[in-house]
Amino acid sequence: MKKADVNGENELPLYTYLKSQKGFEGFGEHKLSALLADMLKKADSDWDKKPDIKWNFTKFIIDREGNVAARFEPTADMAEVGECIRALL
Repeated sequence: MKKADVNGENELPLYTYLKSQKGFEGFGEHKLSALLADMLKKADSDWDKKPDIKWNFTKFIIDREGNVAARFEPTADMAEVGECIRALL
């Protein structure tokens, strides 16, 4: 176990690939969405246009053929994540 970079110059190739397949599409209608957006905008005015992983617990779903089927931000409802997984089984 060790810390791994998911963004930037030293990001692991796995994350480069995952982000190239499913970019950032927003935080949705979660109660923390506006707070996260405000925080990220202070650090980078183009934060919402980049595929970078914005916060811990971003989830990527990979199908049986190895394709990136979906990306879920930390604000996603886990029931939605579960539905996606069940649909791919």
